[in-house]
Amino acid sequence: MKYITVFCSAMDLTEKYTKPAEDFARLLVKNGYHLVWGGTDKGLMKKIAVAVKKQGGKLYGISIPIFKELARKDADEIFVAPTLGERKATMLKRGDAIVALVGGIGTLDEITEIIELKKQKEHNKPVVILNTENFYEGLKVQLQKMKDDGFIQMSLDDLVYFADKPQEAIDYINRKLLSFH
Repeated sequence: MKYITVFCSAMDLTEKYTKPAEDFARLLVKNGYHLVWGGTDKGLMKKIAVAVKKQGGKLYGISIPIFKELARKDADEIFVAPTLGERKATMLKRGDAIVALVGGIGTLDEITEIIELKKQKEHNKPVVILNTENFYEGLKVQLQKMKDDGFIQMSLDDLVYFADKPQEAIDYINRKLLSFH
């Protein structure tokens, strides 16, 4: 089974953010993947879990002790990592590809760590940022500035892919995972 790890918000958000996230979740299952996510049954995390389950996909949640009570009850599996660091490491390990949907500081922390680990050659998994409504445009500009000023030595295209639409994100993942085999 192939899994896509998704980092996103546990906050309740407007439809301009929830609809593309739900569309991505449906595409994920339609393309033969299952979901690894933070396991929380709130906000955007809940929306994508519901969309994946409705399509017949499997849910593998990775939580931490303080969020354990908020874990989704119908997940196929919930793992409670003892620390946030171990949660992120487990999420990276379990997914065949990594995607960031809209989110706050936690999501930003998670995806930048994944990008840094890829830069350090700790993994070579596809990393996608779904740039819904240009939400991550500032990060895109910042990464380019880091590249231009010599802080990042490799091609940004080798580190992370910014997709504007859910279909672009899944198409990129499919291309990258097919090229690994």
